[in-house]
Amino acid sequence: MRYESITDAIGGTPLVAIPPEVHGLVGIDLYAKLEMLNPFGSVKDRAAWNMARERLDDARRDAAAVVELSSGNTAKALAVIAGMHGLPFRSVTNRMKVPEIKDLLLLLGAQIEELPGQTECLDPTDTEEPLTRMYRRLTEERSEFLHTDQYFNPLNRQAHQDATGPEIVADLDGRVPDYFIACVGTAGSSTGVARALRARGAVGVWGVVADRSDFIPGIRTADELTEVGLFDPDTFDRIDSVTSQQAIDGMLVLNRRCGILGGPTAGAAYFAAVRALGEVEVAPGERKTAVFIVCDRVESYMSYVRQRRPELLQRPARANDVRTVSEDEVAQVRSLSVAEAAEWIERERPVVIDLRGSFAFRALHLAGSINIVDEVFGELAQDGIPVSPQQPVLLVCPVGEQSLRYAALLKRLGHRDARSLAGGVVAWRDAGQRLVSA
Repeated sequence: MRYESITDAIGGTPLVAIPPEVHGLVGIDLYAKLEMLNPFGSVKDRAAWNMARERLDDARRDAAAVVELSSGNTAKALAVIAGMHGLPFRSVTNRMKVPEIKDLLLLLGAQIEELPGQTECLDPTDTEEPLTRMYRRLTEERSEFLHTDQYFNPLNRQAHQDATGPEIVADLDGRVPDYFIACVGTAGSSTGVARALRARGAVGVWGVVADRSDFIPGIRTADELTEVGLFDPDTFDRIDSVTSQQAIDGMLVLNRRCGILGGPTAGAAYFAAVRALGEVEVAPGERKTAVFIVCDRVESYMSYVRQRRPELLQRPARANDVRTVSEDEVAQVRSLSVAEAAEWIERERPVVIDLRGSFAFRALHLAGSINIVDEVFGELAQDGIPVSPQQPVLLVCPVGEQSLRYAALLKRLGHRDARSLAGGVVAWRDAGQRLVSA
């Protein structure tokens, strides 16, 4: 098949059946939409091209930079598109969590601007957030930027409503699947495909999010969904959460049993699909059809796998990994309200450890606190945290979820008194307590 431009190859990805002996579902045909086979490697290729293409001529005329608040696949696709058209690309983010993506963006010539922030997500209502201020600047009428605005741009959703969804129906010989399962990030692909399918018939739409205290690349947690302008709760008949361990388990099935080299997001979608479809009752002689999306490829996530499942790469397992902390251990941690924490700091002088990214810490943090980024903290736990076990410790994170688990890990390691700040830095700020910058 011949194309005049690589962008002409975006879309038209195959729909591949998952063997019944692999998924084990009775009376259900399960298919994977292989968006990883888009030319730049992910489902985001469609949205990136749809959001940028009509504005590229004006951007060249004005010597504008293509800018997006992204640290992942959208940034990667836009970096390629911008470079093809002689334009610079800037990725603006609070934190680059996947080293391989950061290296690839730099290789593609992208400029990466990591801004400080109190949380790791864009909150458009918080006028004090540097990331929010940058977002508002980008959304103004400024000729020096081509801001694609993936979180709120309807062209993100439209790319999938016009193409991805209809492709699924066409590949099913004109039938609408009974169920569509999609991970929710910017909500562009999930809502766009859902609208296309529902315009053609009845379909159950199931969203997949990351567990509240966990991280899966490209997927939001339930608490973060309200920050995405394209997210519409009415789109989804149910929303299920998946842990990073479950996502990797699902990924391994796709990689090893199906020959589909999808990444953790694909694994999360597959795991959630099989788990939820296992609850569906299918009458004798009846068959149901379900489709999930394979968002991108596994090769970009070796560091993610190495950190969470080192044994898969023939490396020794971690004895003290925060992911091994049980709910019983978490229940033993004392979570302090802002008032209780302020009083305890004044009285006991604990070591206050902020687990957020360095840029967020530099912007605003509790006075006297030290910064040990969560991943680094996890590494240090293998040999012992550089704090005396007799010294009281208060752990702080954006909203108080991670800090609970890390405090439980400290207690496992023999620390006498490790506590967590309930509600994290956000609660501390909202209560009017003092925050300082570095």
